[in-house]
Amino acid sequence: MPAALECPSCGTDHAATERFCPDCGLPLTHPSAPVAAVTERQARARKVKRQYSEGPLVRVARARHQAEAELIAGLLLEEGVPSVIHRSGGFDVPDFLAAGPRDVLVAESGVDVARDVLRVVPASAEPRVPREGTPVWVTAMAVTMIVVVLAATAAGVMLAVFS
Repeated sequence: MPAALECPSCGTDHAATERFCPDCGLPLTHPSAPVAAVTERQARARKVKRQYSEGPLVRVARARHQAEAELIAGLLLEEGVPSVIHRSGGFDVPDFLAAGPRDVLVAESGVDVARDVLRVVPASAEPRVPREGTPVWVTAMAVTMIVVVLAATAAGVMLAVFS
């Protein structure tokens, strides 16, 4: 005996000899098997694009704490770039605490995409901004101090000569 068919819209069962649902007018389909729930880990793995996961790890961002690092990693994952969060060296906090700076690392093949997503300019490509001259208030303060020192020196010499 042929299997029964169901309407994908209203879900009513129909005989195998029917082709369309008389109520909805949609083509009938075989009942689908129940789909197992996807775990969070599987959902994250499905977002990763394989072409961004090749090569040695490169630091693309630095976060102030664990929560900020996870936010950055989430932004990268939405673009298909897998990342690793690593506690930055030189910060004396136990690993189980969320405090302390973190490095966000990605595979070498995903560095350009990651920097584009995060809008990070590589250190070698940053334009060097020439330092501006001394601020006006610093120059004015220096001139005032020189005048005061010269006046005090002249007053001391005058006192010594005419006393």
